[in-house]
Amino acid sequence: MNTETETSASERAPPASNGRRVVILGALSAIAVATARIYAGEGARLLLVARNGERLDRIAADLRARGAASVDTAAIDLASEAANARQHLSGWVKTIGGIDHALLFYGYLGDQSAAQTDPEELSRILAVNFTSAAQWSEAIAAHYRKQDRGALVVISSVAGDRGRQSNYAYGAAKGGISLFIQGLAHSLAPTGAHATAIKLGFVDTPMTDGMDKSGPLWATPAQVAPMIHKAAEKGGPFHYGPWFWRWIMLIIRSVPAFIMHRTKL
Repeated sequence: MNTETETSASERAPPASNGRRVVILGALSAIAVATARIYAGEGARLLLVARNGERLDRIAADLRARGAASVDTAAIDLASEAANARQHLSGWVKTIGGIDHALLFYGYLGDQSAAQTDPEELSRILAVNFTSAAQWSEAIAAHYRKQDRGALVVISSVAGDRGRQSNYAYGAAKGGISLFIQGLAHSLAPTGAHATAIKLGFVDTPMTDGMDKSGPLWATPAQVAPMIHKAAEKGGPFHYGPWFWRWIMLIIRSVPAFIMHRTKL
């Protein structure tokens, strides 16, 4: 499939009157579902992408009931299909008539201790959270450059702000994708499009099961979804979620190494 041809009339056209055209990558994430419900309430046309087709169908039915103008699904492995991102996007553009917002939620927390001894685990953490996410982001940006508008939001993590012994493989990947999106936002500045990385703190999702979720720093998917939706609207190269993580991470980044190395963070 030739993805370098002239932008079609449907790609250049303004959003349909029944709402934006939104592609959600990693749509089975609890945070993705909460965000998709906001778009559904606005009457958006949604395309949900994740591996499990049956679960996608159930979520699609829920979003239609909540007001989505249409909900299509695509069951693929986003990490393994990242090299074919432009071909997939070309097909999805035809399915929903264009892309106004694209949101990337998928990720892999992994096991830091395993990554220190198992090269495959280390490779998976880096490939899923950085390499594949960067490929999808660049493919989306290429589409936006043709139409001179569009919003890309990529979920990152505060773990990428400073390397720590407990999760430095995951943190390195998330730090890398945050920096990549910052540069991508710069490259899109001459156009009407923008890209944003969301640096999330602790969020109570299945991905964080097994962690101690007591304390005031934990947020729910329903709490962070509105800020993700707002970031898609407003842009900005990165945002912290919830907001107080900006100041927490400022402190953590400022701790001298000789003190940091005495901690177990």
